[in-house]
Amino acid sequence: MAKRKDSISFLDKMKKFYNAGIAGSKSPNRSTGNQGKIDTLEDRLGQLFNIIKQSKRPSHYMLFFVMYDIESTKVRNQVVKYLIRKGCTRVQKSIFLADLSVADYEEISRNLVEVQQCYDNEDSIIIVPISIDYIRSMKIIGQTLDIDLIIKSKNTLFF
Repeated sequence: MAKRKDSISFLDKMKKFYNAGIAGSKSPNRSTGNQGKIDTLEDRLGQLFNIIKQSKRPSHYMLFFVMYDIESTKVRNQVVKYLIRKGCTRVQKSIFLADLSVADYEEISRNLVEVQQCYDNEDSIIIVPISIDYIRSMKIIGQTLDIDLIIKSKNTLFF
């Protein structure tokens, strides 16, 4: 019978990285700029607007952005995996949107505070609660996308 490997929590993994001396170390045999495949902007916006178009969102859920500037590739990659595993939607390389319970929001906040304090760094992580109205009124600059088509809010008259 194969021995089952015990899963290690995100926070414990980050503490092990710290204890192993992640400061200044490079990722061996890995490209440092790749943080995983990111969907096209249209796909990401589609995911974002699917969240706000839900007819019945649980009342104990909240929307929030997680934004970061993390220098260490190892730490950054672990934070990305953690946020995806928790159910956050990647909006840009360093920006995630989440529609999760208040308890999940608090857990993510606590864990990211502890990760930040684990090692000597000049990183920043920002978590911003946001309302659906603000997301609906956002503007996309730099890409030629028709947001009204994505969220299907245009009205059509037939004669």
